Amino acid sequence: MSSGNSGQLRNLGLPGYTSCFYQMTNTEVNERNIQQCETVRADLPETIHIVYSRLTDVVNAALEHGFIKHHQEVDIKRSHLFNGRYENIYLTPEHVPEIKFILDEACDHARQILGIDDLQAGCWFNYMPPGAVTTLHSHDDDDELLSAVYYVSVPADSGELIIHDDNHLHRVLPRQGMFVFFAPDIGHEVSKNNSNADRLSIGINFGKR
Repeated sequence: MSSGNSGQLRNLGLPGYTSCFYQMTNTEVNERNIQQCETVRADLPETIHIVYSRLTDVVNAALEHGFIKHHQEVDIKRSHLFNGRYENIYLTPEHVPEIKFILDEACDHARQILGIDDLQAGCWFNYMPPGAVTTLHSHDDDDELLSAVYYVSVPADSGELIIHDDNHLHRVLPRQGMFVFFAPDIGHEVSKNNSNADRLSIGINFGKR
């Protein structure tokens, strides 16, 4: 449990894990808080929330293993084919049971952000091999209230999350175990994976149950 932190860092006290929750603003964030939670940018708009999970060591290896095992099965739904790669691969807890832990945790944080209790979440995997990019897009197709990404595997130099906020670009260097929450209508993309390893994340949308 993190303690002794001032400024914008606060302990959510959620059962079963500990996270560091930031409401990022354009003001300078305390350097000590940044070091403790490995936040890489302090210039994000207030609509962007960065959360670190301590479930990472428990579930990430299983998430990656489950994805590798199932993602090429013929009955798996895929969408958003760009540059020869499906950006969305829809595995469910039936394929990878550990997804449920991440969605439960993400919903807890989303309730804190939105102030709404009755939420549900849907998700997909984004698998980026070396050389891949994720094209500019948003998540406001239906009645989503909030969106997020959770990082399962993030090799060094495997791309930044680029957030388009009006006329400004905000770059976030992802870390394994990081959630980034944002409004569904915010445009975002991922720069090129310049590493020699695969990068894996989970996209999440939240709506009322």
